[in-house]
Order: sequence, then structure tokens, then C-alpha cells
Amino acid sequence: MNGEEAIKKAYESILKHDFASAVVWFERAIALDPNCAAYHYKLSITYARSNKLEKATLHAKEAVRLDPNDEHYAMHYRHLQAKELLFRAERLFDESDEQLWLAVELLKQAVELDPLSVEAYLLLSIAYSQLEDYSLAIRAVKELLKLNPDHPVASRLLEEYGRKWKQYMQTASPKEQAERNGVKDESEH
Repeated sequence: MNGEEAIKKAYESILKHDFASAVVWFERAIALDPNCAAYHYKLSITYARSNKLEKATLHAKEAVRLDPNDEHYAMHYRHLQAKELLFRAERLFDESDEQLWLAVELLKQAVELDPLSVEAYLLLSIAYSQLEDYSLAIRAVKELLKLNPDHPVASRLLEEYGRKWKQYMQTASPKEQAERNGVKDESEH
């Protein structure tokens, strides 16, 4: 048996919704031809669909190493890296504000890696809202709505953040308002 025959068996398994068997066949194809980037890529996709993110990322990285010029492999790898950052950030949401700022940084990295990640923009908007930075929460949710204009949660959040922003601006001191708007107080010079 060669690698291509093993790949055919993997696809037959996928068509039968037997993903565990598909993984075995993809792994066999890799064992037969470990330098085939396409085999690693295909296995990575199957692992990702089975929520085995660590193994998916490992094989995506290997596909990129073997064929660094293939944009599909690179994009898939970046997507998986962004997903890992999302999961790490999500775990920080119930922590202190300091940890929430770390979550924001992770989510910003995720968006940079995968600018089409609706989930990253959603979590970023929620994190900013929890930190009471409504202008940035609004900006993040607007980016999400550019990607998915019909997102029901995002539309609701945009309205909510807008109300909270207005309330904040009505109660904030001029100095706080200037800081939130990114304007430095002239008296500090």
C-alpha cells in the first residue's frame, strides 16, 4: 500500500463518519510518506474537526514546514494558532482585571493571525466591555458585524455597548472622558 491508497481509505472513512478510522488512515499515509505536506494538512483538518487542537496544530505546522509556499497550509496553521489563543483567553475571563487585560492581548493576537475570526472579535468586545472600555468594545463588535452583518448577539451587544458608553460619558469627569477618547489632559504637560 502507498500513501495515496491510505488517503483514499481515509476519505472512505470520513464519508462513513468514522473519523477515528480516518485518523488511522491519514497517520498510515504519513508513515508511508512523512515528507508529504498534503498528508499532514489533511490529518490536521481531521484532528481539528475532532476537537483535537493540539494534534491539529502540530500537523499544520509540519505541513507549513514541508511546504512553506502553500498559502492554504499557512492560513490553516494561523487559524489553529488563533483558536488556541481564543481558548487561552477564554479561561482568563473570570479572573481579575489584570488577567482580563492579558485575555485582550491574546485576543488581539488571535485577530491578527485570523482576521476572519468572528469568535475572536466577539470575545474581544466582551472583554473590553467587562473592563468598561466601551469605545473599544464597540469597535470590536463593529468589526465582527463587518464579517457577519446578521450576527444576532453582536447586534444586541452593539446596542448595549452604545447605551453603556453614553451613560459613562454622562457621569465621567472631563478628564476621564478625555482619557477614554484618547486625548491627553493639557494640564499634565
